[in-house]
Amino acid sequence: MLIIGLLLAALAAAFHVFIFALESLRWTEPETRRIFGVASEADAETTKPLAFNQGFYNLFLAIATLLGIVLVLSGLATVGLTLVFTGTAMMLAAALVLVLSNPKMAKSAAMQGGLPLVAIVVTAVAVGIS
Repeated sequence: MLIIGLLLAALAAAFHVFIFALESLRWTEPETRRIFGVASEADAETTKPLAFNQGFYNLFLAIATLLGIVLVLSGLATVGLTLVFTGTAMMLAAALVLVLSNPKMAKSAAMQGGLPLVAIVVTAVAVGIS
C-alpha cells in the first residue's frame, strides 16, 4: 500500500510540474491563457511576473515530494516520508486556499488538491498513522 501512496504522490508532483510549465514557461500562450482564464495577451504580460513566481512554488513542492519518494525508496523512510507528507500537504493546503478565496475555482482546486489528498490518506494508512 505504501507504493500506491508514493505513486499517487508522484502523480501529484507530476501535475505540479505541469502547472509550473504553464505558469512559468508558457504563460502568455493562447492555450495557457484560456486554461487560466486570462482575458488577453496584454493581461498575460502584466501578470507574467506573478505567474512566473507562482510556477516555481509549484515546482518546489513537486521537487520536495519527489525527493521524499526517492529517499523512502532508498531506505531513509523517516526523512523521506516527512518530505512526501510536507510536499503533498502544502499542495492540498494551496488547493484549499484557492477554493476558499474563490469558490468558482472549485474545479481547479479539486484538480490541484485531489491527488495530494488521496496520496496523504493512502500513505498515512500504509505507515500506520491514525
